[in-house]
Formats: sequence, structure tokens, C-alpha cells
Amino acid sequence: MQTADNILSDIKNGSVHPIYFLTGDEAYFIDQIASYIEHNLLDEAEKGFNQVVLYGRDVSVEDIVSHAKRYPMMAERQVVIVKEAQDLSRSIEKLVSYVENPQPTTVLVICYKYKKLDGRKGLAKTLKKNAVLFESKKLYENQVSDWLRRTLIAKGYNITPKAGQMLVDYLGTDLGKIYNELSKLMLVVSQGSEITPEVVEENIGISKDYNNFELRKAVGERDIVKAQRIAQYFVQNPKDNPLVLTISSLYSFFTNLLKYHGLPQKDKGTVSKTLGVNPYFVNEYVIAARHYPMKRVSAAVASLREADVKSKGVGASSFASPDLLKETLVKIMG
Repeated sequence: MQTADNILSDIKNGSVHPIYFLTGDEAYFIDQIASYIEHNLLDEAEKGFNQVVLYGRDVSVEDIVSHAKRYPMMAERQVVIVKEAQDLSRSIEKLVSYVENPQPTTVLVICYKYKKLDGRKGLAKTLKKNAVLFESKKLYENQVSDWLRRTLIAKGYNITPKAGQMLVDYLGTDLGKIYNELSKLMLVVSQGSEITPEVVEENIGISKDYNNFELRKAVGERDIVKAQRIAQYFVQNPKDNPLVLTISSLYSFFTNLLKYHGLPQKDKGTVSKTLGVNPYFVNEYVIAARHYPMKRVSAAVASLREADVKSKGVGASSFASPDLLKETLVKIMG
């Protein structure tokens, strides 16, 4: 199946298909493709008569087909974009007959977010034959940093590994949210420059010294004083440092450390590829492995699982103890 970059590249090179059915859990890539078509396929003079944006909650499949079957006025093609088409999930199969015989002068874009078509039914099978069917999948956490870096490079910027990881730790894997923050940074940093932790701290509000990246590093080095200092900062600033995300970050670190211990080859390339981390971070696992043998790593994973349950109010009071993170760090590092 094609990627969003492949689809956009084809469109930019003049290879435009009559139907784009965009589905899946990651809204960012769906919006990216639909937005490019909406703003670039027709010029401003053509858009008035030949471009329409519909919303699934306001139209029927029959309405969409009626729009799609019209002929363009004084233009080579017309564009019909259907946003929030998932609201038509009960009747979307009715689109089959149009997909079988699409209007060649229409570009129909269906944005079917957060849902997946039933591959056993007629629409999915017909789309695979006659249209561009794109499934937008959520990126795993270890893929987001690379996406972030490639996105910035394409815009003429660069970012240090630490700054990139700070953003991912703080914002999670929501690409739309991350791109909004990158847009802010690109306004204040000149093209060709590198985005550093200092730039992120000044413009996004993430502390370069008190964040999950620095906490993982301190834990890996068994720097108890530094780890507890960061944990105390998190306790005092819970809104900016959700406990659930911090525990998840530490859990990922220690599960990766288990994988590291099990590797027969521990060269930088092998470690980076197996753990799905930037080569820049490999040395953190080398250092951590010295402090945490396999048995100790297993105990840390168990402690973090217990903390995760408690942080969500299971098997504890309705609210997790403010000191839960500090107590967990003592179990892991003590």
C-alpha cells in the first residue's frame, strides 16, 4: 500500500486519480493529502465553480455521487472532497457502483477517519482495483522521532536528537499536535538552523533539564539524586508531566534494556535497529546495562507495571499518591 509521501509525489508529478479513499486512525496523513488536493489541484479561478467540500454528517452517499458525476465548467477537472465521511459508515457501501465507473473528469476525495473498511465487502475490493485506497496507520513511538526529523529536513531545518525526543515525550504520538508545535518553532528559527533543547524550552515550554528524557538518562546512570530531583519537579508540575506518560516512558526504556541484554551482537547499528532508537541514544543502554543486569531489569519492569496500575487508580485509592513516582524510583534504583 502506498504511503502519504508516495501519493503526494504522484499528484505533484501530474499523476492524479479519479478517487482517493483515505481511511485509518492517523488523521494527520489523511488531512495532509486532502489539504494538498484542496489547495493545489485547481487554481483560484477554477475553484469557484469546480471545487466543493462536503461533510459526511450533512450529506448522503447519493448526494456525493450526484456531485461527482457533474462535469467541470471551463476547467479540465472538478474536485469533490468529503470530510468526516466516517459519519456515513452505515451506508458507505452504496459507493460501490460509482467506484466501478468513476467520472474521469472528477477527483473525489473521501476522508474516512478513525475507521477501517471491511475488506470482505464490495467497496474495499472495488477501491483496490479502481482507486487509491490509503490506510493511515498510527506510528509507533519509536517511529515518531524519525518522522519528526524527516518532516523538518523537508522544510529546511534540523533538530538535535535530544530536542526531538523531548517533543515526543511531551506531546506523545499525535502527529497533528506535534506538527502544530513544529510550525511554531519554524516561525522563530531561521531555515538551515538546528532546533536545540534550548529552543524547545524557550518556545514550547518544556524544561530542558526536567523532562522524561533526562529522567531516563539519570535512572540509566543510577544517579539517584538527579532522578529524585526530577521526580520532585514532576510532582510540583503534574499538568506538564503526567505520571502515566512518565511511567510509560520508563517502562519502554526497561523493556528495551531487556532486549539489549538478549542481543548476541551489541554493535551500535544492531542495537539501534533492534531497539528502534536513534544511534545517538545507544550509549544510554550500554551504560544502563552495566548498572542493571537482567534480573534487576526484570524487577524494574515488574515495579513499573505495578506503578502503572496504581497511577490509574486500580488497587489503590481513587487518586495515585503524589510520591508514587519517587517510591517506584527507589524500588528500581535502590
